[in-house]
Amino acid sequence: MNGFADHGLDEAAFGEKKGFTKGLRTFDAFPKTKPSYTRRSSTGGYATLLLLFLSFLLSLTELRRWYRGHETHLFSVEKGVSHDLQINLDVVIPMACHDLHINVQDASGDRILAGDMLTRDPTNWRQWVDAKGALHALEKAGEMEAELEKDTHVRHVLGEVIGQKKKFRKTPRLRRGDPGGACRIYGSLEGNKVQGDFHITARGHGYFEWGEHLDHSAFNFSHIISELSFGPLYPSLLNPLDSTIATTTHHFFKYQYYLSVVPTIYTRTPSPSSPSTTSTSFLSPFSYFPLSLFSRRQSSTPSSTQSSPLGSTSSNTIFTNQYAATSHATEISEHNVPGIFFKFDIEPILLTVREERDGALRLLVRVVNAISGVLVGGGWIYGLFGWSRDVLGGRKRGKGFGMLH
Repeated sequence: MNGFADHGLDEAAFGEKKGFTKGLRTFDAFPKTKPSYTRRSSTGGYATLLLLFLSFLLSLTELRRWYRGHETHLFSVEKGVSHDLQINLDVVIPMACHDLHINVQDASGDRILAGDMLTRDPTNWRQWVDAKGALHALEKAGEMEAELEKDTHVRHVLGEVIGQKKKFRKTPRLRRGDPGGACRIYGSLEGNKVQGDFHITARGHGYFEWGEHLDHSAFNFSHIISELSFGPLYPSLLNPLDSTIATTTHHFFKYQYYLSVVPTIYTRTPSPSSPSTTSTSFLSPFSYFPLSLFSRRQSSTPSSTQSSPLGSTSSNTIFTNQYAATSHATEISEHNVPGIFFKFDIEPILLTVREERDGALRLLVRVVNAISGVLVGGGWIYGLFGWSRDVLGGRKRGKGFGMLH
């Protein structure tokens, strides 16, 4: 009737195609709008640039977070059997070296004459007090919290330790005519890995021994602790008692330090992936180092590191010991023994601080989530803003009078 058939035209050709393709359109979750029904504006352009900028910042943040990795702290019972514990000491006392006695006695009954294993150098007390570097009293240790916090992170610890020389610094030379009057005691010694006491007393006091007792007027147990650590020597790592000073004007004075030592592993090695291997056995230091290291005997030099794998390091893993310290200082009577006493206890736990980095797929998912969240959320906000503008604009126009009013 309309002439379509006369010209060979089919009305069905101008409608939607039938068949399987038409059925799929019912499930289309991305409806299309014809370009003729859309309108671009400068406001939309500014909003798009803002959303793209936010997406870039969030993506960059996710990349930085992925590169830094994240740390996990896991406590477990220490596995394996270890016997020795290395103690590193560097302390200055304003007394003559031959007037000081240093001893270690542990719970097993062994007594180590630490004075024969450590190095004693005459020095000047003022050289250490006036030396560059911050000294602080233990009760004011809060000032060093920021520095101590750095040494709890894997990246910082491995960066400080790898390639570092494990040596004590040299004693400053005395000037000509300077008798010194102080003693620097430093070095490393080996003891049993059990609870023990480490103490510094005056000659003739503390243990029964032949010889004259030191005159009481020469007692002065003020001290500067430059290094006190357990395990392999890492001079750059800061411990709670490092760079501490304690002074007194009393001759009979007793300093007591109570230390709780916690074996610690810092590692970048990935954790076991399967749940069946997530037992605490992999946290043992024995699983980080070759078993052949156990067969090596201890060197006779006091400053050598331990023969066990606990004294070994790699580019991704180190074993060390952290400790918490409390102190008590008081004046005592002449019937008691003055000196500096360290009481340490080895905790039966192992702390593993592990730095891990997620896989590339997880990073991709996070970046996509960040970008899509910004774009979708921004689109909703922009649409809501446009709708509210249209509504408010319509109300204002409705208050006027039209031509047909």
